[in-house]
Amino acid sequence: MSEQNKAIAKRVFEGASQGKLEVLDELVAKEHIYHSDPNLSGPEGQRQLVTMFRTAFPDLHLTVEAQVAEGDMVVSRFTARGTHNGDLMGIAPTGKQVTVSGISMMRMAGGKVTEEWEIVDEAGIMRQLGVIPGE
Repeated sequence: MSEQNKAIAKRVFEGASQGKLEVLDELVAKEHIYHSDPNLSGPEGQRQLVTMFRTAFPDLHLTVEAQVAEGDMVVSRFTARGTHNGDLMGIAPTGKQVTVSGISMMRMAGGKVTEEWEIVDEAGIMRQLGVIPGE
């Protein structure tokens, strides 16, 4: 079951990376809770999240670097890369390349993601875009 759950999580990342929003409808449960921002829960909320980032970074590519699974939980460490060619929460396009790391923990049931906790280096994104001072 753990390998199957890892494959589901990876398909979610691949769907987001390729802009295939229908994958989210297939693999995210209607009762899904996105704990990082409950307003983005369920398939529709996840579609909004992916659309926001793909609008800001049209060439967005997500790479799953490592996964660990136990029982109904899957933890994925991922890297997101893209060029800031669209609006990102009011930040005008900069044309800058961004590479950022994140970790996602998904709970699975019935072949779908039912809960997710996600941490992304948002400060790293802002530094790379020049919005906040870098090191």
